[in-house]
Amino acid sequence: MCGIIGIISHTPVASRLVDSLKRLEYRGYDSAGIATLDAGQLQRVRAEGKLKNLESRLDGEPIAGTIGIGHTRWATHGAPTVANAHPHATARLAVVHNGIIENFRELKAELQADGYSFESETDTETVAVLVTREMDRGAAPREAVANVLGKLEGAFSLAFLFKGEENLLIGARRGSPLAIGVGRGEMFLGSDAIALSPFTDEVRYLADGDWTILTHDAAEIFDEDGNPVDRPVTVSAGKPFYVDKGNHRHFMQKEMFEQPEVLSHTLGAYVNMTDGRTRTPKGQELDFTKVRRIALSACGTGYYAALVGRYYFERYAGIACDLDVASEFRYRESPLSDVDLALFISQSGETADTLASLRYAKSQGLKTAAIVNVPESTIAREADVVLPTLAGPEIGVASTKAFTCQLMALAALAVRAGVDRGVIKADEELEFTRALMEAPRLVNEALHLEGEIEHIARDLATQHHALYLGRGFSYPLALEGALKLKEISYIHAEGYAAGELKHGPIALIDETMQVVVVAPHDRVFEKTVSNMQEVAARGGRILLITDHKGAASGAMDGARLLVLPDMPEILIPIVFAVPLQMLAYHTAVQMGTDVDQPRNLAKSVTVE
Repeated sequence: MCGIIGIISHTPVASRLVDSLKRLEYRGYDSAGIATLDAGQLQRVRAEGKLKNLESRLDGEPIAGTIGIGHTRWATHGAPTVANAHPHATARLAVVHNGIIENFRELKAELQADGYSFESETDTETVAVLVTREMDRGAAPREAVANVLGKLEGAFSLAFLFKGEENLLIGARRGSPLAIGVGRGEMFLGSDAIALSPFTDEVRYLADGDWTILTHDAAEIFDEDGNPVDRPVTVSAGKPFYVDKGNHRHFMQKEMFEQPEVLSHTLGAYVNMTDGRTRTPKGQELDFTKVRRIALSACGTGYYAALVGRYYFERYAGIACDLDVASEFRYRESPLSDVDLALFISQSGETADTLASLRYAKSQGLKTAAIVNVPESTIAREADVVLPTLAGPEIGVASTKAFTCQLMALAALAVRAGVDRGVIKADEELEFTRALMEAPRLVNEALHLEGEIEHIARDLATQHHALYLGRGFSYPLALEGALKLKEISYIHAEGYAAGELKHGPIALIDETMQVVVVAPHDRVFEKTVSNMQEVAARGGRILLITDHKGAASGAMDGARLLVLPDMPEILIPIVFAVPLQMLAYHTAVQMGTDVDQPRNLAKSVTVE
């Protein structure tokens, strides 16, 4: 997760910007930079690698000024070079940015046709040049930013610094978080309360779609329609705590809402955003032309991610996959002679059964790869190939953002495998990567259903049992949805392939049984609806989670609907996971359980 900080003050800000960025190091990054105004003139210093490199450059090239912005970057569009590091600047302004601008290629082509040039490979520079063009046409900074925000597609947060404007910072968010810090004669912008905590504990969190104009003494806030709004001041816990919940009630809720941002960072590790081609992460080579069969293994939520991965690899790359729970894989003694790659999934990289399975696979001479969220973990150190999920720290025991980042990594890898094997043509690869770039925005739209889901959860919290049904890509989601509900609300829940309903579970259906049906309008939609009708005929309580096409053709009397946007098939597991997470979360909140630390569970299972 990239980090943003902005300061408008009456005292020098360069060292304070760097100090704040140090508090954001936990989010992960591969370059950093700051920009300030000195006598109204833009100054900028950037560096590859860690903040010590930026500090070394600042020692040799000190910059002055009482207003500035800073950024730590995970490379998405373009390599982690100085040229691609933030802030990006034109003659008129500097900008820092978290997230993905989906339509940057079209916007960049439009700007180039108007005679504007570019120095980097990033989508962020396109935003800087767009605002510059508006100002070249006579717009004031606030008008220019307002005009540009409406042109941007994707999930993002932005902070702008303008030449000659020493009493003005502008920030905006759509998906990625951004907060205002309230000082005394100074104001701040930051990715979270941790970034702001050296300076103030009074924080105003921008709602999704908000943008703000900061001066030394005030913050004007506008919603996405340009209407003035007020956001309350909260007292942050950022000072005493290393990781902060922000304005969320629990870490799990905060981590759900971080998904648009962290998905963009994970995608950047597997897709070259400049040309739209898939890749394996730098230094981690996998030749899928030599892979006949993959053995997938993981535990818990990671196992359900692996189940989605099996669908991805078999459908998009034509590679057969075996799948095992890690605790069984190591003891099953399966013949592995036709397996060319053993792929393991673990959030922590320390899961005991998964680590033991990896060691077993290595003992059998297999090439091993690991999808992990902690690059310094044991599994990461021992695997032949390390495939990162850039989800950042996940504090809540119930995995949310780590799960969807695992799905993003698997989706991109399956497309890469399909390209390597000639199953996916070059133009088809671009279609897939464009679809994957939509994930942060679509996940953000799913998060907007929270109020509706909270209302549904009040009813679910009165139930004692629930069945989750799905087919195809939705089957692993049914399993994951049931797991989430049971582990944090303690309601008994089971997930089934919808086609298995008549092979036993239908005996449980009566008017007291809650049935959650995950059914986007895909190739098996009609079959899933048929199973849903069987539930309805027996009086079951139905919640149908679908898309607009599914709602139009599959709604039935008595069933509750939760409707997501229509989307490409490859995105279904990533986006549809979000309402299932929120349903479990709000049910648990209604029941008063310890959401972040549910009973009997640990974040990382390091013993058998």
